[in-house]
Amino acid sequence: MVEPATDLDRRDAAPAPPKVAGPPPPGPRTAGPWLVGGAVTAALLLLAGRYGYHRDELYFLLCGRHLDWGYADQGPLVPALARLADTIAPGNLVVLRTPSALIAGAAVVLVAAIAREFGGGRGAQLLAAFLGAVAGIVLTPGHLLSTTTVDLLVWLAAAWCAVRMLRTGDSRWALGIGLALGAGMLNKLLPALLAVGLLAGVAIAGPRRLLRDRWVHAAAGIVVVLAAPYLVWQAAHGFPQLSVASQIAGGDSSYSGRLDAILLKLVIISPVAVPIWIAGLVALLRRPAWQAYRAIGWAWPVVFAIVLLAGGKGYYDAPLLLVVTAAGAVVTTDWAGRGLIRARQALLAAGAAVAVTGSVILLLPVLPADRLPGFVVDVNYDAGETIGWPAFTDSLAAVHRGLPPEQRQRAVILTGNYGEAGAVARYGPQRGLPRAYSGHNSMVAFGRPPEGADVVIAVGWAHPDQLRGWFTEVTEAGRIDQRVDVDNDENGLPIFVCRGLRRPWAQIWETEVRHAG
Repeated sequence: MVEPATDLDRRDAAPAPPKVAGPPPPGPRTAGPWLVGGAVTAALLLLAGRYGYHRDELYFLLCGRHLDWGYADQGPLVPALARLADTIAPGNLVVLRTPSALIAGAAVVLVAAIAREFGGGRGAQLLAAFLGAVAGIVLTPGHLLSTTTVDLLVWLAAAWCAVRMLRTGDSRWALGIGLALGAGMLNKLLPALLAVGLLAGVAIAGPRRLLRDRWVHAAAGIVVVLAAPYLVWQAAHGFPQLSVASQIAGGDSSYSGRLDAILLKLVIISPVAVPIWIAGLVALLRRPAWQAYRAIGWAWPVVFAIVLLAGGKGYYDAPLLLVVTAAGAVVTTDWAGRGLIRARQALLAAGAAVAVTGSVILLLPVLPADRLPGFVVDVNYDAGETIGWPAFTDSLAAVHRGLPPEQRQRAVILTGNYGEAGAVARYGPQRGLPRAYSGHNSMVAFGRPPEGADVVIAVGWAHPDQLRGWFTEVTEAGRIDQRVDVDNDENGLPIFVCRGLRRPWAQIWETEVRHAG
């Protein structure tokens, strides 16, 4: 016979652990983010023909002429897109940039969709979409055909699947993460960084059962299978991506350097958004109702720390910061709906006006190229890299025309970077220029000058010292004049005419001319 429990027994019994409430349900669906995303795509398409090619776009077009499963600094995806666009409409910037404009609009919708998963209502989703629409990491690459644009879509799609998996507890969403990351690895290897961040977040904050989950393991297999062609290519070529990463870590690239990585966090979304994403990060790590999302809260600091320690480019972690910003949009709309409501909403409206004005002027090509203020290029380096390429080629053509006829026939062009070689490939034929060669990244694999090419027009070197190691005679024959007062990497550079090759091209091409960055 079982004795009934006494009052003493009840007092001695350990109290039941408090139940942890699950995450809030997703917010209502709304058309607002789709309208904002559509407006972003429309604006980018309207402005797509402004200024000119970016140096990276010129490089992608060259890579597209040499299709392969990989390149020194990227996978096959964007060069294939460039090849497709140039086949459909040769020389058409709007067609070339259409994929990025569409991706930018999709990114805006995804940021809002992530806010909805966090429980954000219509206001929070609209705020998240707005923050995505004015974000530097959306608008700047959205104006260009860029590997960064594809990365943005990949990271946001994977993050949306991750948030949905954590909210529902359904680990089959890991397959969506695997598909996004695997496809993204055909663009760049950076999605592996997101995978590390998510796994670290789960290991730190749970649910750790996911580390043993069969669907998560299946997702890892999907990533490996989809990424295999590019990984095999990298292995077969000695992992040239590591050399590129080493140069970036050394500060030999735009947006690189540890200090830049820190400072970029203040502007990469928008300066106005800084308190919003900070609030979102704090909420992800501390809000009781969001305990299920702690792994997301930890993922961004982990990824940022890796970028900082490895010396990567300061925008590598920016798509994940957009996820944190989506969480901040939910927190901010909650804050704006209590207390001094009118004052708080007026503050948000003023911040929105500042964000829109700054983003339009600094990130989009709305100002005349020939009167572009220096502060725009100081903030947005890429703007300067889209100006002046036809005039750059004109400067080379003037030097080429000045050569004696017998030298002009055997002359070639040697450039310091892939953008300069791409400009000659794009604009040189109609100016009667010979082929341009370069040892920069994958350009080195696209061919070296013929052995009889002992007259070289060289551009991309500020000083002739290195050139004198290759040639017996190096003479400055002109300067790049892009006919606009813009501070970019080419304007004002010297143009050298080099004669008398000291050693055959075959001996110096792979060992001395080749360089990464």
